[in-house]
Amino acid sequence: MRLMVTGGLGFIGSHFIRRVLEERPGYAIINYDAITYAGNPANCKDLEAHPRYRFLKGDICDAGRVDEAVSSGVDAIINFAAETHVDRSIMNPDSFIRTDVLGTHTLLEAVRKFDIRRFVQVSTDEVYGDFPMGAAKESDALRPRSPYSASKAGGDLQVLAYWATYGTPVLITRGSNTYGPYQYPEKLIPLFITNLIDKKTVPLYGDGMQQREWIHVDDHVRGILQVLDQGETGNVYNVGGGNRRTNLDITQLLVSELGCSMKTHVQHVLDRAGHDRRYAVESVKARALGWEPRVQFEEGLRNTIDWYRENESWWRPILSGQFKDYFQKQYRNRMVSAS
Repeated sequence: MRLMVTGGLGFIGSHFIRRVLEERPGYAIINYDAITYAGNPANCKDLEAHPRYRFLKGDICDAGRVDEAVSSGVDAIINFAAETHVDRSIMNPDSFIRTDVLGTHTLLEAVRKFDIRRFVQVSTDEVYGDFPMGAAKESDALRPRSPYSASKAGGDLQVLAYWATYGTPVLITRGSNTYGPYQYPEKLIPLFITNLIDKKTVPLYGDGMQQREWIHVDDHVRGILQVLDQGETGNVYNVGGGNRRTNLDITQLLVSELGCSMKTHVQHVLDRAGHDRRYAVESVKARALGWEPRVQFEEGLRNTIDWYRENESWWRPILSGQFKDYFQKQYRNRMVSAS
């Protein structure tokens, strides 16, 4: 079985590659990644000499390069490649449309052209939009409310249209908020951990009562692999961790674990424009395949904190580079205005 994993230098993609190589001795992987700001070669540095692993630099929007990558023979494509951060999508929506919609279309065309057996689109629960009550099912309408979630919904609709129109063998997974090692520090948990390790203030949006469902990256990639192996083509599978917490809850846990103070180290800042209040998904279909989350949230969070403490050489270079400019643009005015 030969897999092409797009976006495999990213957070979830790199974990997926590592798990496949560890658990599937008959699988070989092409890691196809454009190396954008969040695609970190260090995430797969230890795999470079692996006999069943090969890296190719390429953009999923480049049809010629995609065709070149799959022409040697690929059985399945798992598409992790995406622009993924809501805040960045508000600042610069153009790149999200390009990667998440046009890039998905380009991959789907390659699947048709080369008769690839399976295509898995890795998506997000954010496509369901704000969900005040209950939990979203795969059949629920998509109601995205940010440029990011709209671009992911656009990609999902392309995938389902190819199934309906051409019979392309597609599957979609929609994961809940994911956390764990190697996550780029723009997201809430790694941003707060790295700031609090240095006893710096963390910016908490609004009242902090936005609720999300959290899943450890190990559980998430197991779910994606289960769908790849056993999912029924043409179907969507929610992969939710079942751990529902407010941002304030998580902040309090991180502050406590890192020996900091809510009063000293947390600043409530102006809320994000159009900030969804609540996400929740029902994962009955994924569980019916034999998958279920295993990592308890508090245990996973402590293990994640330990990883960032023990791997400063991974994240400190990120904070001193391009990320520093992004952080200033994103939070400086919010923090001043909220003071």
